[in-house]
Amino acid sequence: MLSGTLERVLPAAQLRTSAEIIQDLDPSSGDSRSKRSAFWTMLTLSAVIAAGGVLTDSAATVIGAMIIAPLSTPIMGIALGVVGRRGTGAVRTVVLGCLLVIAVGVVFSVVVPSNYVLLENGQIAGRTSPGVMDLVSALATGMAGAVALSRRDVAAVLPGVAIAISLVPPLVVAGVCLGQAAVWLAAGALVLFLSNLLALVFAGMVVFAASGHGTPPKDGGGRSPRGARLVLGSLFVAVLVPLVANTALTALLKVWTDRTEEAARRWISAQPNASVTRVYVAARAMHVEVRVPESPPPVDVLVTDLRGRVPDQLVLVVETTRGERVDTGPVGD
Repeated sequence: MLSGTLERVLPAAQLRTSAEIIQDLDPSSGDSRSKRSAFWTMLTLSAVIAAGGVLTDSAATVIGAMIIAPLSTPIMGIALGVVGRRGTGAVRTVVLGCLLVIAVGVVFSVVVPSNYVLLENGQIAGRTSPGVMDLVSALATGMAGAVALSRRDVAAVLPGVAIAISLVPPLVVAGVCLGQAAVWLAAGALVLFLSNLLALVFAGMVVFAASGHGTPPKDGGGRSPRGARLVLGSLFVAVLVPLVANTALTALLKVWTDRTEEAARRWISAQPNASVTRVYVAARAMHVEVRVPESPPPVDVLVTDLRGRVPDQLVLVVETTRGERVDTGPVGD
């Protein structure tokens, strides 16, 4: 059954040869000078476009940068090098490429105003808090990319793969956050990038091996993949831990936010024409925004209702459409 499924996904009649894939993925094969020139030119331009898209919060511009970004090519080259026991020079290219993109982000961070709130930018906020589903999506995208590279008849999906996998934008976000001294946000963006990179490599290794490109060279040369696989496995685990932790935290925040919204609706229900417009967590505080025609009821009633239902250390902040703001101490006090 497994072999039948594999034949449907990777039909022998449509498989490309190892030489053809190496020609695409190995920067040292063929006209290496032209390949490197094209790679660094397109990577620099995609980083600049991504930086502009991130800082203007333009999803369309960021997507454009993702389409032309060539970083997935050497990453797939790493996968091919591991299963084929051959050095492709891809690791060095990826590392230097990452440093270049981060540097572009740092340079562009100079134009960010001093009072700019990074997390209010959707392009930044969406790439600094990755979860397990980001890894699952990246694995599926990596599989699609590797299958497209392995088959002659599926190459048309590669632009879609470029859009689906986020490589250059999180590196740019990391650079912008580093330039603004937001180290934890930069770390979140780097975790997202690493999870996507490792997912691409893992998916590429599986597909290339299944396609028959994992046979060692006949002359016995090449490198043993054991060390590379051990390093990749260790990195995969190291990235998975914060992804799982962040996913769990996100789930908890959703529970606490729902409980606060429910309590806030009860609290404000006694006042005619009043309603809760938004509840969210920011900077260890639970913010409750309400629309009221006059001053809201005493906030102590809401705090009392929330005790034992949200963390005691959480601070409650109530903001009204009339411009009033009430900051309480920790809910548990």
